[in-house]
Amino acid sequence: MGYHLSQPFLHIKNTAMKWRKWNRILHRDFGYIFFFTTIIYALSGIAINHRDDWDPNYHISTEEIVVENTLARSALSKSEVKKLIKNFDPELKYRSHYFPSSDVIKVFIKDGNVTINLDSGEGLLEQTKRRPVLAPMNYLHYNPVKWWTLFSDIYAGALMFLALSGLLIPRGKKGITRRGAWLTGVGIAIPIIYLIIYFY
Repeated sequence: MGYHLSQPFLHIKNTAMKWRKWNRILHRDFGYIFFFTTIIYALSGIAINHRDDWDPNYHISTEEIVVENTLARSALSKSEVKKLIKNFDPELKYRSHYFPSSDVIKVFIKDGNVTINLDSGEGLLEQTKRRPVLAPMNYLHYNPVKWWTLFSDIYAGALMFLALSGLLIPRGKKGITRRGAWLTGVGIAIPIIYLIIYFY
């Protein structure tokens, strides 16, 4: 009699054990698969959050320059302007130039520009360089093409699964029914309180 009564209990227990086992396996494997994607979105997200304080995609440098010889506007042909900017940096690549006023020349170079006062010879060299790590990460963050958008949607679904499955992995006093419930509640309350104060 006791044997027959225990059968449903054993079945439920075995089912729960299998479910928890697969939950841990999928949580672990999804964590491995999307590890680097999470790093990309986390770092680029921090950079974009502070875009009012700095440019997350480009580093802009400025350098004061001085031309020793007096420059005459009439003598500044295209070839002469090319020679002129090479004095500041042989690597500068000429694009075009124009005169915003009678005593100022502005030269557009690859990834920057040079501005020189023809009377004083003083000027400014401004160069823009793409950040080697953050720029491509930010590019991906903005979902540039259709296929990456599809991958991003899959990643978003994986994040939801990781969040939910992570709640169910710990058991006992540290699980979702005890300590985990309080910590989860705090995490839910923070964005809700923020929305109440600043959105509604």
